[in-house]
Amino acid sequence: MTRKCALIKVSSRIKGLIFDCDGTLADTMPIHLQAWCDTFNRYGYDCPPEFIESVQGMPAVKIVEQYNRQFNAAIDARQFALEKNRRARHNLAQARPIEPVMAVVQRFKGKLPMAVASGGIRKNVDIILKAIGIDDLFATILTADDPVLPKPDPDIFLEAARRMGVQPEFCQVFEDGEAGLTAARKAGMVATDVRLYI
Repeated sequence: MTRKCALIKVSSRIKGLIFDCDGTLADTMPIHLQAWCDTFNRYGYDCPPEFIESVQGMPAVKIVEQYNRQFNAAIDARQFALEKNRRARHNLAQARPIEPVMAVVQRFKGKLPMAVASGGIRKNVDIILKAIGIDDLFATILTADDPVLPKPDPDIFLEAARRMGVQPEFCQVFEDGEAGLTAARKAGMVATDVRLYI
């Protein structure tokens, strides 16, 4: 039996919506976790799921750099990230939408400007948005490939607001990771933790 999810509220003062992609718009975390674990195994390292969960929303290169610091490893972050993203890409077309968040997208399409601000690479984000049928709804899509600082820095959200033409305080961000929620708050935006609704 599936439980009925609560409706995610959007205040009447909000003038722009910003969505993370992985784990927010689409249920891709199992796909990414498998890609992380397979890649770590290939490199001869353990893949602690709790570590991956703690760095959700950050670009893969930054995650590997954090792993190196935290676990005293010496992995080539760029090479590792390329391989991990390639592994994930093979399965991202199977991504399924996260319904409570998709309900927000459907409720406000054509009514408010909407953006995607993801720590993932553009190729992967494009595949995911197409897989869940909303690749034509966002005029603004920012990813790890854009010249913005990654979450938890607020830069990616501030740039999304700028491109939408909306002041940060009138933006609502939808996120599933601590880095993203921190970034949204630093940007002065309304931060919504979608994990409370799924």
